[in-house]
Amino acid sequence: MSDKTSFWEMDELRLIIGAMVILGGATGVLVVLPYVLLEDVKPPAGLKPYTTQQLVGRQSYIANGCVYCHSQQPRDIAQAPDATRGWGRASVAGDYAYDTPHLLGTMRTGPDLLNIGARQPSKDWHLGHLFQPRAYTPGSIMPSYPYLFEVRQGEAKAGETVVKLPPAFAQSGQVVLAKPEALALVDYLLSLDRTYPALLPLPVAVPKEQP
Repeated sequence: MSDKTSFWEMDELRLIIGAMVILGGATGVLVVLPYVLLEDVKPPAGLKPYTTQQLVGRQSYIANGCVYCHSQQPRDIAQAPDATRGWGRASVAGDYAYDTPHLLGTMRTGPDLLNIGARQPSKDWHLGHLFQPRAYTPGSIMPSYPYLFEVRQGEAKAGETVVKLPPAFAQSGQVVLAKPEALALVDYLLSLDRTYPALLPLPVAVPKEQP
């Protein structure tokens, strides 16, 4: 910087130093501080690790863009009426102990899904809903996922999973079969159940016996 440069005039060195300071501050606030605050958070007793099948379904959830229209973070009643919508209590950090990456989502074109396994525990419903959403929710704008299924004439073979559509949407002589990808995705959706208590109960003090 020359002697004629004012204190407030930016040159290359000041721009670089300023950018590094801002980057360091943002990293500290958005990465380091949350890590320090959350590193000791334990999974709640009611939360189970995902099975291999559920992890496959989770990848399908990501690949099919479900996170673009569905959140997985019910909010506190002071912020939104999520509890009255039946979406469950406000989520806590421990609810995501086994989630990598977290699928919090930023849009709610559809309902929050963190507790969809508790709200809708029917495997048949989820399979049919993925094949044809409007058969279960009239007017739904959710896309269907026909490539997760096989449609053919005739009967199902042993071991195949038949999608049980409502009569108005079932075709005579036609069978809809769920592919492994659909079964895994539904298994993941059914695992989304965070209805256990968010906080551990406080220990109860046991009075000492008097001698």
